[in-house]
Amino acid sequence: MRQFLRSTTLHIILALLAGLGIGLAYSWLISPVTYVDANPAILRADFKDQYRIVIAASYSTSHDLARARARLALLGNADPISELSAQAQRMLGAGEPFERVQPLAQLTTDLQQGFASTSLTNTPVANTPFAGTPFAAIINTPNLDTPVAEEITTEEFSGITLVPTLSFEQTPLAPQSISTATPRPTSTPSPAISVPFTLTGQDTVCDTGLQQGLLQFILTDSHRRQVAGIQIIVTWDKGEDHFFTGFKPELGDGYADFIMQADTLYSIRVVEGGSFVPNISAPTCTDENGTAYPGGLQLTFQQP
Repeated sequence: MRQFLRSTTLHIILALLAGLGIGLAYSWLISPVTYVDANPAILRADFKDQYRIVIAASYSTSHDLARARARLALLGNADPISELSAQAQRMLGAGEPFERVQPLAQLTTDLQQGFASTSLTNTPVANTPFAGTPFAAIINTPNLDTPVAEEITTEEFSGITLVPTLSFEQTPLAPQSISTATPRPTSTPSPAISVPFTLTGQDTVCDTGLQQGLLQFILTDSHRRQVAGIQIIVTWDKGEDHFFTGFKPELGDGYADFIMQADTLYSIRVVEGGSFVPNISAPTCTDENGTAYPGGLQLTFQQP
C-alpha cells in the first residue's frame, strides 16, 4: 500500500512538471505574448525616458506644443512637466552633454508658460533661375530658343516623292506679361526670451540649515515671473559647469543652484542675453558659537 501511494505521488509530480514545461514552451516559443498598439503608460521607466527624449527632439523641430503635451499624457504621469524636468536633471547629473538635455529643458519651459518660445521661420529658397517666379509664369513663358517649324526634308510616301523647297522662318513671340499679386507681409513672432537678464540683487545667505557655499540663482521676467529653461554657465580656474533653471520646481521655476568651494573665484554667465558677473566667491559666515563657515549667495536676475 505504501509503495502504491509513493508511486502515485511520483506520477502526480512528474505530470505537474511535464505540464509546467509544456506550458512554458508554448508561451515562450510556440505562441509568445505580443503587444500590439500597447499604451505607453505600461513601459518601463528607462523606456519612458527614451520616449520623452524622442518627444522633445520632435518638438524642437515642429514646435507643436499641443502634440507634445498629448504625447506626454500617454505616459500616464500625474505631473508630466515635473517628470520631464526631473529626467533632465538626472541626465545632467549623469554627465550628459547639455546639447542633449536642452530640448527637454526647452519643452519644460514651453509647457509651463503655455506657448512655444521659439518662432518658426520659413527656409529661404535657393537662388535658382525660377526663384520667386510664379509657377504659372514658368509654364506660360515661351521658349524662344525653339524654332516654330523645322525645315521639311525629302520624304517618300507610296512611290510619290515630295520635294518641298519652302522653309518657315521663326517668328519670335512677345513675352506675356503676367500680373502677380504682391504677398502681404506677415508678422513673425519673436522669441519669448529676447531681452537680456541683468543682475538686480546679490545677497549673502548665512543659514546653517543650508549646504555650505550654496550659490542660488533666481531668474524672473519683466513681470517678476520666474522663468525656467534658462542656461547658466559657471566657470572657474579648474573647470566649467552648465545647468538650467526650472529643474527644482518645488523651489521655483526660475531657480537653480551651484555649490561653491572656499577660496575660489567664479564667473557667472547667463546664456540668454549674455549677462556676465565676474569674481563671485563664497562669503564667510559665523554661527552662534563664533565658528566661521562658508556662507552662500543669492543672485537675482531680471529682464527689464
